Amino acid sequence: MAELATAPAWLDERRQRGASLAQELPLPDQKAKGWEFTDLSSLDLAAYEETGATPTISGAEGATVLPLSEALGSHDELLHERLGSLVPVEDPFVARNEAAWSDGVLIHVPKGVRLSEPIQIELPVDTSGAAINWRTLIVVEEGAEAEVWEHWSSPGDEVDGLLNSVVELSVGQAATLRYVNTQDISEKSWIFATQRAEVERDGRLDWAALGFGSARGKVRMETKLAGPGSEARVTGGYAGGPGQHLDFDTLQEHAAPNTNSDLAFRGVLAAGATAVWRGMIKVDPGAQQTDAFQESRNLLLSPEAHADAIPGLEILADDVRCTHAAAIAQVDKEQLFYLTSRGLNDEAAKALIIEGFLESLVERLAEGPVRDSISEALETRLAEIL
Repeated sequence: MAELATAPAWLDERRQRGASLAQELPLPDQKAKGWEFTDLSSLDLAAYEETGATPTISGAEGATVLPLSEALGSHDELLHERLGSLVPVEDPFVARNEAAWSDGVLIHVPKGVRLSEPIQIELPVDTSGAAINWRTLIVVEEGAEAEVWEHWSSPGDEVDGLLNSVVELSVGQAATLRYVNTQDISEKSWIFATQRAEVERDGRLDWAALGFGSARGKVRMETKLAGPGSEARVTGGYAGGPGQHLDFDTLQEHAAPNTNSDLAFRGVLAAGATAVWRGMIKVDPGAQQTDAFQESRNLLLSPEAHADAIPGLEILADDVRCTHAAAIAQVDKEQLFYLTSRGLNDEAAKALIIEGFLESLVERLAEGPVRDSISEALETRLAEIL
């Protein structure tokens, strides 16, 4: 576990409040809103000992990139103001993180600074019986630009651990943040991630997420367009194998006029895998001329795979354009027949169909290292589950 600097009073108070709430708030059951499709009855939190992690963090010239344990000593004022400002302590997992985190990273990009290289974070989940409470705080000030890649992984699928993460993304006025979060932790581990971004006037967020690992849990991805002219593009992909249950819960909140959000998720599920995506577009009063879109599409590789897609709209303004789409389908037999009749075997034909299904996801990403890396990761994962 990372050695924390002497904790300031504000942090002690928050830890005490988090610990108190963690005791008061029960784990959600399937009667709780948002948890209808994810069963936590087999989760025994007492079986996991809170421990530290050994992340690898690479910085970039012009930005502050520090483990939170070090930042407490040198950037106390910034952490006091920003840490916990976007993710409220409203559920037992955030409460436990608030009480127990010892590891995490602060990324601060000052006003007007445009980073030429991406910042990279590697977090291993590599010890059975361990619970890691991890926090990421990214602050991109006015007119700045940054790209951050954050990857959570395990060395193999025999690790039975628990990752409880809180991620906060603050995008300042006319700033740009490209954030890529990928995870392929052990398929015996639990994952709980609460992630929230806030984008100010004329800011832009390009957020990509890949979910390959974990046995079960929930990942929440929320974006608030807080300033006029702000925009967000969120791209998600997941691929589940036998016994996995993947749960994504997304929110696009439009809190200011003339804002734009575009969210697309694609999932591929093998036999014995299940997934649920629940998405909400929320338009606050006064957020006129909102343009919002969301879609979720799932490809089932077997009749023994199952997916649920639940889009939703909550619109409290009258001059808006909000649309959503959801689809769940199996591999098209006519496409399969067409390809096999032209010399491909079943395995190669199915792989080609899946690649075509995911191509529209990859095309949403800007050309460059991120796009290439995600394309390669998808290809590797598909080879594992096919």
